[in-house]
Amino acid sequence: MVNRATSVSPNAPNNPVAKPGNGPGNGPLGASPAQTISAVLVDDEKLASDELAYLLKEFADVDVIATAANGLEAVKLIADLEPDLVFLDVQMPGLDGMGVIEKLRAQGVPLPYFVMATAYDQYAVEAFRLQALDYLLKPVEKDRLAVAVERARKGIAERVKAASAAGALDSPPAKPSLQRSKLLVKSNHRNFIVDAQEVVYATIDDGLITVVAANLEGQSNYRTIEELQSNLDPDMFWRVHRSYLVNIHRIKEVIPWFKSSFQLRMDDKKQTEIPVSRVQTKRLRALLKL
Repeated sequence: MVNRATSVSPNAPNNPVAKPGNGPGNGPLGASPAQTISAVLVDDEKLASDELAYLLKEFADVDVIATAANGLEAVKLIADLEPDLVFLDVQMPGLDGMGVIEKLRAQGVPLPYFVMATAYDQYAVEAFRLQALDYLLKPVEKDRLAVAVERARKGIAERVKAASAAGALDSPPAKPSLQRSKLLVKSNHRNFIVDAQEVVYATIDDGLITVVAANLEGQSNYRTIEELQSNLDPDMFWRVHRSYLVNIHRIKEVIPWFKSSFQLRMDDKKQTEIPVSRVQTKRLRALLKL
């Protein structure tokens, strides 16, 4: 366990594990896919991670977008990238695979499908208690992996169908009956009144909302991003990610990230880069004619 995999860098989209160029028919298991499945691999043993990535090249519709070497890296990657599928090692130092799922749940992160992987079968009951999609024993066999991928395909297709039926992919928030033009922002034990149009973005972490304005950064008294969003002009403020609400007039640059996703560089002092979730990428393309 000395060699460790590393998480993908936002500035390095050509992740050596990713498979640019894979398409229908590129492998014996690569039948024409209805959609690409974004996947993250989590394992503290680099050889195991590389072997699984190699096996997944046979599946034309599975796109490995990142790897993580430990549980804490995994939590951040999953929250930021919102993959469809995660192959998650059970036994890791620090935060193990079960702990990753529990931590994501506690943070309110929308959960992907999980396929647990380990050399021991005694964790199977616990994995399924946490609603893992499947459970693979190491070394992973190609035929058994094919079963897990097919289960993922079916589950993800159902999720997409349900989201489309609910209009979740296209519908912006309804216009609130009362839109706030001023916000209270607490900074250095003082309460400041900020014009809503001066807000660059807002973000939430561990239940605390931080508002970043042109010349001020502080905490909001709103309890959730949803509550804050419902009191602002939906033509100006856009929920680009579960943890971020941005002022579309303060977007400075759109940065291509992974194959089909983007980051937004905001017009604040730190030039903050904010990820756009995959479900909001469609709206971004329409908004900016990308």
